[in-house]
Amino acid sequence: MLNGVAIDDGFAEAFPMKATRLVITAHTPDWARHAAVAATGFATSVIACGCEAGLERELAPAETPDGRPGVAVLLFAMSGKELAKQVERRVGQCVLTCPTTAVFAGLPQAPLPGQAVPAEDGTMPAPAAGDTVALGRNLRFFGDGWQAAKVIAGRRYWRVPVMDGEFVAEESTPVVKGVGGGNLLLLARDTDAALAGAEAAVAAMRRVPGVILPFPGGVVRSGSKVGSKYPALPASTNDAFCPALAPLVARSALGPQDRCVLEIVIDGLDEAAVAAAMRAGLAAIVARGAAAGVHRIAAGNYGGKLGPFHFHLRRLLPETAA
Repeated sequence: MLNGVAIDDGFAEAFPMKATRLVITAHTPDWARHAAVAATGFATSVIACGCEAGLERELAPAETPDGRPGVAVLLFAMSGKELAKQVERRVGQCVLTCPTTAVFAGLPQAPLPGQAVPAEDGTMPAPAAGDTVALGRNLRFFGDGWQAAKVIAGRRYWRVPVMDGEFVAEESTPVVKGVGGGNLLLLARDTDAALAGAEAAVAAMRRVPGVILPFPGGVVRSGSKVGSKYPALPASTNDAFCPALAPLVARSALGPQDRCVLEIVIDGLDEAAVAAAMRAGLAAIVARGAAAGVHRIAAGNYGGKLGPFHFHLRRLLPETAA
């Protein structure tokens, strides 16, 4: 118990994914955001969307490769092959089509063979780890033969003529091992309290770099369990946390005071990023106190059978609180 909020002695179970970061820039912040929002649409869950994606943060001109305002987005998929397909489709349909945009790899990338540029002290940069997937490599063919390549600082960019000028896209983007499925379950006295608590937690978690919260507004009400009574479904409603089913299911996790449960799902570029986001969310709820209506925090897991990453809630708390 911390500030009246009960923290379950349990863990959130997460699983490995493939991930990449893209930097989308445009003439104004609004147009960069339009492209980023479109490119990360319909990407809440790999169960049916193919990938999980979201806006990581907005970028100032000094932070982008071309000195224009931008947005960093993260995309996660269960395989490098699926991630490559999602990147190409989403950039092709949502970024190439958006006025004034360009797109760049947002993770460290090894320079082309023979094109590495030495640092000011004369040393050569260490090659970046990981595979890559196509970014502008295939989209360049939209230029119908008018496209042109440019190598800058050992990295290749494609310039594709379009009706407002040209679309610039880096040739490829690195793929890294990511972590998907970190989560917090917020148990509250009513809908208003659950929403207010979730919004506070989401605001805190979104300040953590390297993570996204892929569901609408960062929150999901249809938390799921693995499997279903219907063989064709890979997942179904998490009945243990459904208030309406509490009197009906044998293993309800809820008490009479639990009238609304909301879940926050976190995907991150690494285990530390997911842990940091969960810690931030926990701290935000605890700071509000049980009087605000969220009186318990739990997490979803499947007995350790779904994934190798286990985020124990009480270990994420400060030592004094734990």
